[in-house]
Amino acid sequence: MSSGNDRQPQTFTKPALGEKEVTELVDRVFGLKVSWIRPLPSYDDQNFHVRVSRNKGAAEGADEYVLKITNSEDSQEPDLIEAQTRAMMFLSAEGFPSATPYLTKDGNIMSLESGDSGPQNKKYMVRLLTYLPGTPVAKIATNTQIFYEIGKLAASLDKALSEKFHHPSVKSLHRGQFIWNLANVPLLDRYIYALGQNKYRDIVQQVIEQFKGKVIPKLSSFRACINHGDLNDHNILVDSSSASLENPQYRVSGILDFSDMNYGYYVFEVAIAIMYMMIESPDPLSVGGHVLAGFESVLPLTEEERGALFLLVSGRFSQSLVIAAHTALRYPENKEYLMITAKTGWKHLMKMFEVGQEAVEKTWFETAEAYTNHAPA
Repeated sequence: MSSGNDRQPQTFTKPALGEKEVTELVDRVFGLKVSWIRPLPSYDDQNFHVRVSRNKGAAEGADEYVLKITNSEDSQEPDLIEAQTRAMMFLSAEGFPSATPYLTKDGNIMSLESGDSGPQNKKYMVRLLTYLPGTPVAKIATNTQIFYEIGKLAASLDKALSEKFHHPSVKSLHRGQFIWNLANVPLLDRYIYALGQNKYRDIVQQVIEQFKGKVIPKLSSFRACINHGDLNDHNILVDSSSASLENPQYRVSGILDFSDMNYGYYVFEVAIAIMYMMIESPDPLSVGGHVLAGFESVLPLTEEERGALFLLVSGRFSQSLVIAAHTALRYPENKEYLMITAKTGWKHLMKMFEVGQEAVEKTWFETAEAYTNHAPA
């Protein structure tokens, strides 16, 4: 879930192209004929699942893509969108299940297009990305095996980006005041009014104050890297790699939505993954240990990084819940999608603080420790 670089969440107009306009756009920009189209849910961009047929009248040659129309504000940062797209291409070449762009008729990875003929005549960056198969983690009955795999993926992905991804556009990933960067939890002060006066606001204020006192001073001791920044339960696709219905084994088949990519720290990525996987578990407080074990099988955390995990996970819950509440007030028509995390997120955050940092960390670290003796295949 993204919003732009140095601005309030969603201070732009989300694209609102119709299916007829999209069909014409795919033909004009990419030279492909749309045979089937449907909208996909999105936080602040507009996405369509499109099937195209390259050979007129022929059954073969049909391909599926996602047409991504970036909001008008982010579309003003072409370097940032290029960095995200080049990162996806790099990861695909490295063997990660990442989408790649279909080039425009001019041979480019994206195209800036007019969205409407209104007085503002907003422009939107348009990309056609390969469609990845699989089921979002949000739609499966999760188990410890997939939590471990997602932790492993989070570490492997950040490590590959940080060590091997070199492109001139990468400098645009330094996004200092980006509201979704986990270092910017203190910026939630600006939006906390959206919660009203209640126990939820109290707990978020507690998170912000503890974050300022205990996490911010330690940032310089964490290992820096490029973060995907949004490995949530809707952005990771999986398919089953076993026939067992009782105990399915999953593998990650797709990594979506690189719009929150930024320079951060390795420990941020594991904290973000833990938070979103907690949303999908009937036993949320135990999830962190399995995700952490997977992450540490690639990249063990330092003691200082481990010590910040509880507040980093709490901070991500707070970011997701506060920004969603703020944005839903301004864009009530998108409230159902915006408030997905809130359905269980408040309950999990409250539970973490009720149980307490020491007990939660004990559960996570003991679970992760058990993997060192019995690592999964």
